Amino acid sequence: MRGEVAFDVTARALTTMDASNYRRVPLGVVCPRDADDVAAALSVCRAHGVPVVPRGGGTSIAGQATGTGVVLDLTRHMNRIVALDPEARTAVVQPGVVLDRLQEAAAPHGLRFGPDPSTHSRCTLGGMIGNNSCGSHSVAWGTTADSVRELTVVKGNGSVVRLGRNWQGAPDGLRALVEGELARLRTGFPELPRRISGYALDALLPEKGADVARSFCGSEGTLGVLTEAVVRLVEAPRARALAVLAYADESAAAQAAAGLLPLGPLTVEGMAADLVPPDAGLPRGGAWLFVETGGADPAQARARADAIVRAADVLDSLVVTDPAAQRVLWRLREDASGTATRMPDGSEAWPGWEDCAVPPARLGAYLRDFRHLLSAHDLRGTPYGHFGDGCIHVRIDFDLLTSAGTARFRRFSEELAELVVSHGGSLSGEHGDGQARAELLPRMYGTELVGLFERAKDLWDPDDLLNPGMLVRPHRLDENLRFAVLPREPVDVAFGYPADGGDFSAAVRRCVGVAKCRTTTAGDSGVMCPSFRATGEEEHSTRGRARLLHEMLAGEVVTDGWRSTEVRDALDLCLSCKGCRSDCPVGVDMATYKAEFLHHHYEGRRRPVAHYTMGRLPVWLRLVDRTRSAALLNSLSSVGPLAALAKRLGGIAPEREIPRLAPETFSRWWGRRFKERVRRMLREEAYGPETEAADSPGAAAFLWPDTFTEHLSPSVGRAAVRVLEAAGVDVMLPPTVVMQKRTPRAGETHHPWSVGARGHVCCGLTYVSTGQLDRARAVMRRTLDLMGVFLDPDVHPRPPVVVVLEPSCAAALRTDLPELLHDDPRAARLASAVLTFAEALERLAPDWSPPRLDRPVAGQTHCHQHAVLGDAADRRLREAAGLTGTLAGGCCGLAGNFGFEKGHYEVSKTCAEEQLLPAVRAATPDTLLLADGFSCRTQLEQLAGRKGRHLAEVLAEALDQGVDPGGDQGAD
Repeated sequence: MRGEVAFDVTARALTTMDASNYRRVPLGVVCPRDADDVAAALSVCRAHGVPVVPRGGGTSIAGQATGTGVVLDLTRHMNRIVALDPEARTAVVQPGVVLDRLQEAAAPHGLRFGPDPSTHSRCTLGGMIGNNSCGSHSVAWGTTADSVRELTVVKGNGSVVRLGRNWQGAPDGLRALVEGELARLRTGFPELPRRISGYALDALLPEKGADVARSFCGSEGTLGVLTEAVVRLVEAPRARALAVLAYADESAAAQAAAGLLPLGPLTVEGMAADLVPPDAGLPRGGAWLFVETGGADPAQARARADAIVRAADVLDSLVVTDPAAQRVLWRLREDASGTATRMPDGSEAWPGWEDCAVPPARLGAYLRDFRHLLSAHDLRGTPYGHFGDGCIHVRIDFDLLTSAGTARFRRFSEELAELVVSHGGSLSGEHGDGQARAELLPRMYGTELVGLFERAKDLWDPDDLLNPGMLVRPHRLDENLRFAVLPREPVDVAFGYPADGGDFSAAVRRCVGVAKCRTTTAGDSGVMCPSFRATGEEEHSTRGRARLLHEMLAGEVVTDGWRSTEVRDALDLCLSCKGCRSDCPVGVDMATYKAEFLHHHYEGRRRPVAHYTMGRLPVWLRLVDRTRSAALLNSLSSVGPLAALAKRLGGIAPEREIPRLAPETFSRWWGRRFKERVRRMLREEAYGPETEAADSPGAAAFLWPDTFTEHLSPSVGRAAVRVLEAAGVDVMLPPTVVMQKRTPRAGETHHPWSVGARGHVCCGLTYVSTGQLDRARAVMRRTLDLMGVFLDPDVHPRPPVVVVLEPSCAAALRTDLPELLHDDPRAARLASAVLTFAEALERLAPDWSPPRLDRPVAGQTHCHQHAVLGDAADRRLREAAGLTGTLAGGCCGLAGNFGFEKGHYEVSKTCAEEQLLPAVRAATPDTLLLADGFSCRTQLEQLAGRKGRHLAEVLAEALDQGVDPGGDQGAD
């Protein structure tokens, strides 16, 4: 073979699961380069009797992308758009093409591929054909089978066939099989738009053109391996409008959906309130229909949406015409496959029976019966999905960890299958049968028709080489469950994992495989997962790392637990950007998992040198401050050979420049300034004020001297002081001595305190990111001790306001601190006190107006700000200051110590080239470059030769130049 062949631990661990409840350990993974490679792999596997599983994006929800033999990864090389013919409205694609790439290629011609599953940013055309996927626009453009013209397939015996109409490419005996069972095939399949279950043998009927390509769709890799497809494209509407219709509950919404179909909508999607955040901005109601309309222009699209609103009997409604606002609403619907995995109380919910379809007119009645069945089994779930097609998705809180729970899962599945059939429905309405439903196909089709499926499979694949156990002669629906191999007792860990009941296994189980982390673009504001976009390797995606951690806990494939080099190597390129914490629909937090793993992996062992240098950066920089050696070190680092030696010894990438240390730390500047103010106050007391007294400040806040502001960019701290004081905020620095309660002396009525140890506050970020969690805890406890008097509710009923300028440090205080010191109530109290610079101005000085600059801005929102802190206050502050434009998404790629570590430079640079550097290059000369994070500013300076600035610096400079809030320029 010319493609890659991998039988190592990592390759096998990454492909044990798809997005289903099932797990199988393969022998190995093969990444073919072309059809010849596919045939070669099949030849070897056939000779050894080893089954083969074709795999695309691995987002299948029924278990059909897992197997015990060889997995064919068709995404690595076979991912090209071979041709696109705008006149014929067709495209020729390889199976590994991601749907969004085809949409991007077709869009300039006013075309698109009709079906669009919610996983469109990572699902492949081969997987869509294998599952006969549909998506939200199926009411307009049907299923994938409706868009397939011809397919090139390698059969299990290695022969290559081209499938089409009029029996083109059919295996020997298939025509005779069909012609001998015409009556059964004409009557045995329910008539509904989303009948995906079983083999589509009815597509081979003569009145349907004996379409072998269409019949192949939905065969789940059991009949042949797709190597090329000719697909139909449709004309994309030039304008769209989205009508959001509110109903009392999902049954009412479902009942109304079918009545809207005659009005010609492009979509009729349903969601219930349990899946929608309270600030989503939807009209009042308990469930909603998202009904999209198209038109030749915005007015026509809007008119059609208004007509739908008039025809619908709704509680409330909203019509959205702005494309950006529509994307925000559609993101709610697309993320439902992930958000539905958690019940409102945080408990887990699972797929398996989240894909049934019934005739649209019966959907309301079916949902009511479905709710009764859930209650009868004491189960919960929130339906959503394609109401216009009668297709419902729902994650259910099955207990798949115990034998009793698994038995209930089986009983419910059997009863639900009967219910679906009683409503004239299909067990699968989009995702295929796989292992989840194939066992129950006789309840839908009867044993005779299922027997025909088996005979058809044998004609295509007589050796049963391709994906055995799927669709015919299936595995039981309650075996091979992926949870069975995980430890039953909680693993001893350092973080608290409050959202997962303190259970690391439950935290790892969060990843259900929907693979949003495998998107090849971050989008307008997303972050996750920069390392995957840089390398394209599954092991460097959030899902891939979660899979390796799952297998580490299972102990079957990854056998050396926390000492695993495979897990360590996969986590090595995790930037700890925390993007998955917010962008992953199920809230996987790989930055925390990485810190946890490194803590255990290096426990009692020697660490990489970068952990001692950059991981303990606060220690070394304070030593520099105490010895007043910043100038000396700056001079030495400017000497090439000495800098190279220092980088080599310190584990720093040779391509990097060593940042210059500030000659005066922020705290020393503050101390000097404080002394000058005291002297001035004494002079004023003796001789009268030198200037007119200013109004006394109304609010007070601690300004956090984080390591980066303190030693590397104190100008940011000085600027923040200037702005906060101009806004009327009294600024203080956190204490440097511990105030300890002592026993009251006789007659004392106040709180007795004594002075304890000296120290400096620190969020512990560098220790956490390198997994030095024992040191991180010690540093954090010292911080809590220093802030103790202000965190004591007996002394200060309301916690203080703590302004943190460095987003990564603010995020560490908000999340890592309370999760690592979950046993100390002071941690949560301090975390709740943390505000960003913009949040502090908004809360403490709501009437203050910043100076108007009226300038465009470019740059990047810090990834930790995006993931943990939010940037709404920053956007409002920029708007008030007349700073126009949006900041790029993604990650700058430096990410604290990551981009400085040896071996990470190329990935770091690739991340920066994704959004940040192009945005900066496209900026006009008068554009202000904003970057609140020290890492982002450093990356800009070292890779683009441009100086980024913190928002505080920009506002402070405007104040010093006498720019009034109204925008006028004046003298000081």
